[in-house]
Amino acid sequence: MTQNTPLKEGVFPYNVLVMFLPDEKHGVPRPPLFASAVTAGFPSPADDFIEGALDLNKHLVRRPAATFFVRVEGASMNGAGIFAGDLLIVDRSLEARPGHIVVAVVGGDLTVKRLVQTRAGWQLMAEHPDYPPIPLDDGAECAIWGVVTGSVRQF
Repeated sequence: MTQNTPLKEGVFPYNVLVMFLPDEKHGVPRPPLFASAVTAGFPSPADDFIEGALDLNKHLVRRPAATFFVRVEGASMNGAGIFAGDLLIVDRSLEARPGHIVVAVVGGDLTVKRLVQTRAGWQLMAEHPDYPPIPLDDGAECAIWGVVTGSVRQF
């Protein structure tokens, strides 16, 4: 298993969506960020104060040069709150550790799973009972592309 290694330097032949979030530098205004949290109960008219503009880059991307986005397909990570259609934020600069959710290339296929270490060795575990773990023995073709740091979902 290798860490953060593209198949060819700078070339990512898989279906990875790379994008940058809008900001004022590029002429796209940032939406306002309200100073108070939203409640799931009754709204308070006293909470009509705006804290400032919301820059999603500040909240979602810690290391822009090492971050990419990828859209999820399938249901193997539903138990972790990751669903088909979600946009994952992946940081290539973080060292993958046990318990991290990672994006990996296994046998030429891109996948998102939880990295776990068991007595049998390293495995990529799904968060759904219908999907078996993927053992990462010495013969496994696997490269960890990055650690998932967040998810964006539209309703």
